[in-house]
Amino acid sequence: MPRMALGVSYDGARWQGWQTQPHGSTVQDTLETALSRFLARPVRTVCAGRTDTGVHAVGQVVHLDTLAERRTESWVRGVNALLPQSVAVQWAQPVPDDFHARFSALSRTYIYWLRSARVRSPLTYGRAGWVHYPLELELMRQAAGRMLGEHDFSCFRSSDCQAASPIRTLHRLDIDRRGEFYIFTFKANAFLHHMVRNLMGALVYVGHGRQPPEWIDALLARRDRRLAAPTFPPDGLYLAQVEYAPEFSLPISTPGDIQPDFPAPGIIQGAEPGAH
Repeated sequence: MPRMALGVSYDGARWQGWQTQPHGSTVQDTLETALSRFLARPVRTVCAGRTDTGVHAVGQVVHLDTLAERRTESWVRGVNALLPQSVAVQWAQPVPDDFHARFSALSRTYIYWLRSARVRSPLTYGRAGWVHYPLELELMRQAAGRMLGEHDFSCFRSSDCQAASPIRTLHRLDIDRRGEFYIFTFKANAFLHHMVRNLMGALVYVGHGRQPPEWIDALLARRDRRLAAPTFPPDGLYLAQVEYAPEFSLPISTPGDIQPDFPAPGIIQGAEPGAH
């Protein structure tokens, strides 16, 4: 049966995660309802990564099987006409039958926007995480370097994680500063449940001076979730990009272009680039 791939973005603050639930208040339920109306038949989708409640996406990828024939542009505009403003299809493309949104993915990239300021801002609520104390950028970068590579990330997985193995390879962890915002970029072959938010919790502990960068080595060695920092809030977390083999020729989202629509552009000036 012919297979279609779709690129989807959404404001996760308005939804109770990606995965379908009996109450229907999820991104998957909403997208499948719109697709079913568009195609006039029931539709089931498979996604690249199941985001949690409050987590956003600009680079989510899904696939579905259908015999319906529609113009590519109709897949985008027609489905979007049936979706709420907080969810939108960005592109659509036919793919081979052996393409799988989840299992064909080579890597996933998440970005976390974190605001460090004395007082919370209602204008960034739900779009960026917030701490009311200053953070030391260089200490967080040192801690980030210790997370890179292949590790047993048991200390950074949720107790509800159903992954068969806690072994993951973290290819990239960059931390940049733009004014009062810190931008964390995580790229791995795959992530465990709550892994990025748990890594964020540890990095913020180090940045705040509650633990030294070497603490990360101990956490990885002990493999005990109870010894690590609390799970960080989902507000500033974005699924930015899913990478596939070039043979699929899928459009590529650009993680560097992610910038929440904050109403005061001046607050994100003065970037201090840095990468591992």
